[in-house]
Amino acid sequence: MEEGLTYAFLICNPIIPQEKYRVQTSSQTPHFQSSMTPFLVLVLLFVSLPWHWHLISANTPLPNQIPKHYVVYMGAASSSSVNGDGEEDAQQVAELAYSQMLSSIIPSKESERISVIHNYNHAFRGFSAMLTDYEASVLSGHSEVVSIFADKMLQLHTTRSWDFVEGRAGRLANQKFLDNLSSDVIIGVVDTGIWPESPSFNDEGLGEVPSRWKGVCMAAKDFKKSNCNRKLIGARYYETPLTPKANQSRLSKSSGSPRDSVGHGTHVASTAGGARVANASYFGLARGTARGGLPSTRIASYKACASEGCSGATILKAIDDAVKDGVDIISISIGLTSLDESDYLDDPIAIGAFHAEEKGVLVVCSAGNDGPDPHTVGNTAPWIFTVAASSIDRHFQSSVLLGNGKTYKGFAINFSELSRKKTYPLVFAQDVAANFTPGSEARNCYPGSLDPKKVAGKIVVCAGDDPTVSRRVKKLVVEDAKAKGVIVISEVLNGVPFDSGVFAFTQVNNDAGSQILEYINSTKKPTATILPTVEVPRYRPAPVVAYFSSRGPSRLTENILKPDIMAPGVSILAAMIPKNEPGSVPFGKKPSQFALKSGTSMACPHVSGAAAFIKALRPRWTSSIIRSALMTTASTFNNLGKPFTNSSDYIANPHEVGVGEINPFKALNPGLVFETSTTNYLQFLCFNGYTEKTIKALSSIKFNCPKSSVEEFISNINYPSISISQLNRHEHARVIKRTVTNVGAANSTYIANVQSPPGLVVKVFPEKIIFTKGLKKASFQVSFDGKKAQKGYNFGSVTWSGERYSVRVVFGVNVE
Repeated sequence: MEEGLTYAFLICNPIIPQEKYRVQTSSQTPHFQSSMTPFLVLVLLFVSLPWHWHLISANTPLPNQIPKHYVVYMGAASSSSVNGDGEEDAQQVAELAYSQMLSSIIPSKESERISVIHNYNHAFRGFSAMLTDYEASVLSGHSEVVSIFADKMLQLHTTRSWDFVEGRAGRLANQKFLDNLSSDVIIGVVDTGIWPESPSFNDEGLGEVPSRWKGVCMAAKDFKKSNCNRKLIGARYYETPLTPKANQSRLSKSSGSPRDSVGHGTHVASTAGGARVANASYFGLARGTARGGLPSTRIASYKACASEGCSGATILKAIDDAVKDGVDIISISIGLTSLDESDYLDDPIAIGAFHAEEKGVLVVCSAGNDGPDPHTVGNTAPWIFTVAASSIDRHFQSSVLLGNGKTYKGFAINFSELSRKKTYPLVFAQDVAANFTPGSEARNCYPGSLDPKKVAGKIVVCAGDDPTVSRRVKKLVVEDAKAKGVIVISEVLNGVPFDSGVFAFTQVNNDAGSQILEYINSTKKPTATILPTVEVPRYRPAPVVAYFSSRGPSRLTENILKPDIMAPGVSILAAMIPKNEPGSVPFGKKPSQFALKSGTSMACPHVSGAAAFIKALRPRWTSSIIRSALMTTASTFNNLGKPFTNSSDYIANPHEVGVGEINPFKALNPGLVFETSTTNYLQFLCFNGYTEKTIKALSSIKFNCPKSSVEEFISNINYPSISISQLNRHEHARVIKRTVTNVGAANSTYIANVQSPPGLVVKVFPEKIIFTKGLKKASFQVSFDGKKAQKGYNFGSVTWSGERYSVRVVFGVNVE
């Protein structure tokens, strides 16, 4: 993958094995006729249970005695959880209970590990602690424990972008209109922290902080409480233990501060809800007014990540705190890779998002940057709003000018001082290889593969047929050899510009690359120059699915269509910490307060900002209504009036774009919405194979699994899209049911219109829905008959059209 991108992957620490432990919780919760709090009862219960001591002795062989950070997930928070003045006491009592639990399995000689690191007690229950694999296995047998899993280290997955999104809706956002919208909407950003001095977090014109806000602004050596204001209303950071080495027994902790030292969190937060900043640019590129989706949005920062990565246990704590603090939306540009996403109850984001959604908080997550391969999408739980990435109508071009006068357009972000006035010797990397270096390595510019004496002062052409050597590595290899610049020939990351700073760099496609190589072979002294980047406005077609954006279907279940929706994620200008690294700042310039970044990490906050915009105007709408409104009104055509395409110029399908590109203004009036309830999500878990005992531990609502629970029933969850993983062409038609809620005109009529590929017979019953003043909900069925359909996935849509509304439901059906 490309280092220039901001990743939305969860990469497991190589020293942490992937063991996981699952237990089935009791379906009956003990009822205590006592004035004692449940927390105190839990303490007494743990103190009185010696059941683990006999399991651990000096003679017991332990599989792995190196302690690691484990999460102990214990399900839903107690319905009698204490709020207000007694909350701190309740936390202390719960922590004491958990400590007693640990003391029953951890040897007394290692008493320093009998300590709770993170205490989850707001949206859900549980804790994290340092445990050996054996201790975790023993603890997994406790009746209160839903799951135990080793903490995983996660790696992290705008001027024009908002104008592009809103302009395509047929209207540009009026500045006064946006600025006068409610400023009570709060977005919680779980990321690398915040750079409070950025002008994007200026609170000018904002009223008092909403009274419902219960969060804090944590101080540190480099962060004062006064750094928070009426815009940046909260900032938290978390101390996370570093896993000790084999020969170490003491645990060290990372130093903490809410301040962002990476830049990712600052960029994401300003994209979602940054204040309006005029004349923003990245060293002159992408100049314009930078802002978030709703400039009056309040931002709360939860620093759960650092340059080393993100602790899953810490992300869980951040989500728990955000729910307690009173946020409306949680934006998480982090996630598991599809390969690591093996179980919803071992995924910290899925666990936290479930309980946040249950509390009415919308959780928006990036889909991942592992495209363009299928089955790579992450964050696929149905209670997560999953976002793919697209380009906007702005291109950054860096052209190659050859000695024969021909010019080839490339894409990059470079601020080199090369110009048309002078050309330099041009060589193919394979022809300047170091002694004894294989040609395949040299042509791809492997580290150590080039002869500096043959490279110095020249422009080097590197092939891109080895994906293990990134653009950044190629650039560093050539730059270290004292070359003047580098041309990369590759279709990988097509259209996603790499930022090379002041070093001359560009990337061209295979067609242009072959012609450049032909020129090198046709003359004794080939020359070339690489021109600095220029901005190409009003670029067409746009949007295009980003090359890196992860694709569906989900590996966990194909019966939920993922990703859900698409938003801008290529070359997004937003706030950044001022960096002055060698070679990154053009001569005579000061470090920029803004940066151009690409990734689904950048797409995610666009949806968070769009949701905040809708919440400001529709404050009574639930999170599932907001999600449905954005999904059923999404755009499906580019700025040429044609269907979306991917970076290979093929028509994109819903496994790439979801239902389409966000259209915030249209989503304000969706007409009909699909409300997905907690019961629907619990049914989803039943159908997915979880036992009723486990599921009952996840929620305080009364619930029983349907008598018949099979995976194919997942397709019937009341979701704003439809996916069927297996449609047997030799069997009867498959019938899917949905229920809509009328949020439009009281008296309205909707007629169904089906768009389906040839051979797939799709029928809707009833074909007409009539709403009167007293009728708010209506159900309909969609039947799919694949007897004559092509094998594989067939995509289409059912659109309910009314006098003023259009409600589009996308479907994907895999015919076998």
